[in-house]
Amino acid sequence: MKLDTNCHSVFNLNYHLVMVVKYRRKVIDDIISNRLKEMFEHIGKMYKITISEWNHDVDHVHVLFKAHPKSELSKFLNAYKSASSRLIKIEYPKIKEKLWKENFWSKSFCLISVGEVTIDVIKKYIETQGEK
Repeated sequence: MKLDTNCHSVFNLNYHLVMVVKYRRKVIDDIISNRLKEMFEHIGKMYKITISEWNHDVDHVHVLFKAHPKSELSKFLNAYKSASSRLIKIEYPKIKEKLWKENFWSKSFCLISVGEVTIDVIKKYIETQGEK
């Protein structure tokens, strides 16, 4: 397992994020997805977040990303969803025809921490600490 480091810590923080278009409108194609990814990378730099994997369907995106312990995930997601919603509608005005209201993204999202071992392995490790 490759760990990230800074002056005072060692970490490996990976997350799986799913963001859905408002009302599940089918507006994401390869061009839109690439632009959304570019925005994610740009805004992510300010929060020490980097993409490991990105993919999309017509109404949602999946992102596997790495974060820093000081990354404020909720602030990042808020900033990203706001900025990308505004910019994508400006850059691709046809999208607005398919959206019912102004929002591009649904307010909800799914964010799951991802590890390289299972919870059971970690529990077993913690349970056996201090044993000889």
